[in-house]
Amino acid sequence: MAFVPSLLSLSAAFAAAPAQFTSVTVDPHVGIGYGLALSDVDGDHRVDILLVDKDVVAWYHNPGWEKHVLAEKLTAIDHVCIAARDVDGDGKCEVAVGAGWNPSDTVGSGSVHFLSAPADRTQRWQPVELPHEPTVHRMRWVKDGAGRLDLVVSPLHGRGNKNGEGAGIRLLLYRRPPAGKDPWTTELIDGDLHVTHNLEPINWDADPEDEILLAAKEGVFLLDRAGGAWKRIRLGGNGPGETAFQGASEVRTGRLEGGRRFIATVEPFHGNKVVIYTPPAEGAAADALWKRFEIDDSLAEGHAVAVGDILGAGSDQLLVGWRKKDAAGKVGIRLYVPSADGKTWSRAAFDDNEMACEDIALADLDGDGGLEVVAAGRDSHNLKVYSRARAAK
Repeated sequence: MAFVPSLLSLSAAFAAAPAQFTSVTVDPHVGIGYGLALSDVDGDHRVDILLVDKDVVAWYHNPGWEKHVLAEKLTAIDHVCIAARDVDGDGKCEVAVGAGWNPSDTVGSGSVHFLSAPADRTQRWQPVELPHEPTVHRMRWVKDGAGRLDLVVSPLHGRGNKNGEGAGIRLLLYRRPPAGKDPWTTELIDGDLHVTHNLEPINWDADPEDEILLAAKEGVFLLDRAGGAWKRIRLGGNGPGETAFQGASEVRTGRLEGGRRFIATVEPFHGNKVVIYTPPAEGAAADALWKRFEIDDSLAEGHAVAVGDILGAGSDQLLVGWRKKDAAGKVGIRLYVPSADGKTWSRAAFDDNEMACEDIALADLDGDGGLEVVAAGRDSHNLKVYSRARAAK
């Protein structure tokens, strides 16, 4: 394993300014805490916290974290995912939610809802139900070439799948109509992959629109909308004769020193391994897979990944949370800090046994230019904000 079990080998920049994080429990009564979104709900120029919980969709008003319920029990079975972003440019986020969560029902489960906001956003929002595929699992707002934001929704399984086999998932793009009562339209992005647990919108290349990074049973993929058509590019997985890749669930991307990109995954599905991918060597074939490094193999149901410069080091670090007790009898979140080339990673406990982490997200919550960490716990039933102590200005 390519890790160092302490933070003694951090970059000089970080060693000169060690991170000291404190945490605040925003909500100690979370049901499951399926998904987080961080966005300005009410237009006061502060980033709020949105949480999709088992039976409730709520937002917590920054800075006091007062809880407001947007919707309850959209379906008889659990809510599962949320996407929040300012779609219409008014400074207030739009919200979509996925519900009807039953991954074993690959025919009749799932739902997709757009929540229409009232004038007073602390009151209940009106759900508008949209078409859906079974096992709706993740959703994100994704920018097109004209700057418009569309909703991308990923199921966990294809229709009628058993044991992750059968028809591929139908990854759908939802386009919001300009007039509120017109129907939404959908577009198929991809229909061939299986067990697509998570995705990340990212402006990967020089064009203005977002690409989509997607983890699946078959590998790690980039979906690129080139000339109006979506193209699938495999970045990670097994090459000829290889067997190390056995599926992935979480996926995020970040930058090393000098701007070189890396990809971080949890493998296999809900797995025990933290895996890093770095680009092929210069001059490699166009279809060459990225280099794969396992940096940890001791998680128990790894389920949350966030990437960002939470330490103020000038390049990105990695946070990974797990939700079941590991070999030491603990749940938590670990911090991983890369060497310049991304081949070795130092690690340390970030949350030690207080957060059975279901989801994690990063944003500047206090407006000081640094990133805070927000995490939601499953068996720990909590929602926490972690902040780094910074020198007074």
